[in-house]
Amino acid sequence: MIDPRRLRILRAVADHRTVTAAAAALYLTPSAVSQQLAALEQETGHALLTRSGRGVRLTAAGEILLGHAHEVLAQLERAEAELAAYAGGSAGEVTVAAFATGIAEVLAPAISRLGREHPGIRLRVRDAEGDQSLLLLLDGEADVALAVEYRGAPGADDGRLSVLPLYAEPFDAVLPSGHPLADLPAVALGDLSDSDWVGQYPGNPCHDMTLLACELAGFQPRFVHSSDDFRAVTALVGAGAGVALVPRSALRGMDLKEVQVRPVAGPAATRRVFAATRRGAEAHPLIAPVLAALSREAERLPEH
Repeated sequence: MIDPRRLRILRAVADHRTVTAAAAALYLTPSAVSQQLAALEQETGHALLTRSGRGVRLTAAGEILLGHAHEVLAQLERAEAELAAYAGGSAGEVTVAAFATGIAEVLAPAISRLGREHPGIRLRVRDAEGDQSLLLLLDGEADVALAVEYRGAPGADDGRLSVLPLYAEPFDAVLPSGHPLADLPAVALGDLSDSDWVGQYPGNPCHDMTLLACELAGFQPRFVHSSDDFRAVTALVGAGAGVALVPRSALRGMDLKEVQVRPVAGPAATRRVFAATRRGAEAHPLIAPVLAALSREAERLPEH
């Protein structure tokens, strides 16, 4: 009989690619993770992992078992949800991992809504970039993730997640006030191919989206300055350090006196925001109202 607790460990190793990182996410020692994986291999009669560089990867048998692990763990989430519903489940804490502008756009208003409509539900917010929030969710450190689509992000058919689309917003071009293109009604990205760029660090979904938008325009942006803080990015642009692409909502409320903000002519980078739970948990009586509140607040956002 396969121990489902070991399936969680297998999934963590698949997600993090190393035993050490998986152990840290699970609050276990690497030795304990290795012992549990060895026991799982004994239970199944198959080698499940093989070394790959400094990390590990799943064997063909491991990939087969991982697919079943997603289904088993999702069913356990559904069981917990149904038991919570049976017990009433009207009061408790829900942890939401979300990126900064997502917090401002929909999560903070959703907290106010929940306070009125479901006073027994307490939200605990963890500020995390759009890619990190999904790892916190899958590691069990968050119940809901507010995240963005990006290259390498889990797809809609990912067996680990239940995904609720919320809203989409374009990236605008941010230029120094004296830039030669600053007076145009819209800016073609290809016209910025020779510019220095200010962007986010690699791994940040916005960095990936900027790269993809520029690649589609036929060039690789020359990143000279990096910051994950949009206010810092905009300040650097205002100082003449380069140009940038910034999500439209991130520009609201900023001091934009030293920059010019222009829509992108033609196909533009778009940030698609979604809420995610571990599959099977979306019907939990504490989580379902949170998802509903996020969805209703997203519907109230202005058209972009």
